[in-house]
Amino acid sequence: MADEFTEVDFGGHKVMVPKGGYYDRFGSNPDLDAVAKDPAAGNIDFFRRIPKVMVPSRIGPTWAPNFYYRTSNVQALMLAPVKKIRAMLPGQLEPLRALPGYGLVALTFFSYAVCDNDPYNEVSVAVVIRRPGARGPHALELLGSMRRQSFFAHVLALPVDTEIARVRGVHGYQLPKWLTGIQLDISSKGVSASIAATDGRPDVALTAPLPALRRIPSQSRLSTNTSIGLVDGEWRQTQFVTNPIEFARTLFPRDVKLSRAGGPISQLLDGLGVGTILRFDVVKDAQMVLHLPRSLQALPAI
Repeated sequence: MADEFTEVDFGGHKVMVPKGGYYDRFGSNPDLDAVAKDPAAGNIDFFRRIPKVMVPSRIGPTWAPNFYYRTSNVQALMLAPVKKIRAMLPGQLEPLRALPGYGLVALTFFSYAVCDNDPYNEVSVAVVIRRPGARGPHALELLGSMRRQSFFAHVLALPVDTEIARVRGVHGYQLPKWLTGIQLDISSKGVSASIAATDGRPDVALTAPLPALRRIPSQSRLSTNTSIGLVDGEWRQTQFVTNPIEFARTLFPRDVKLSRAGGPISQLLDGLGVGTILRFDVVKDAQMVLHLPRSLQALPAI
């Protein structure tokens, strides 16, 4: 963590960021040649083919997309009853059924070690949904999504541990973000992740042995996922592209321990009725590109 901070203006909001960090030096438009000299960023060739442009947004003109040069995450993909999922979703969205009567809920812990908005951690609770306008059997859509490495989801919670990340998510994307303590560690000793309630008490914790990781060439397994949500009463889609480099995937894991201590994320998972973990993903090294929300015509505004 940074030793010194400085105040900057971010979309009309005053926030503290690490002094001499990426946002302090570059805003949201870093010089990639300068980033390439940062050993913590690693190889950044992936980003050189993605131009940044100044675009209008809810927080004023901003550079997009946002770059995440060095990230890691762990995800537990769990079954949950469709009836309980529907109670948490806007009526226009339909859960993608994995089994009769059951949909999918993803709990993901992210750590962004090097990114445009400086290091931060994040936790996501998201429901996997049908692609807006999709028809036909759920099973075929699920298989197609798995084959394409492309899913649609609706985010129910997205807490973070820095103010600039909260401001960007709440005011730029209208996402359900709040500030709280978050930790993620992936090492030879195993995987541990946790999030605290806003009062500092434990909320959710995850532990697991480290599975055998696989390293692949950069840009050989890109995935594109899309979050669907309301922004100012209109449906928008937000895409993020992931370039995994070192990862592991386990189906029906038996050694993942997920504990809930009654905080807001625990209550959300309880309300969704999450149960069996179908898949456990550990991504030790990856790069990400996050686009700004854009219009979605397949659903009516409310």
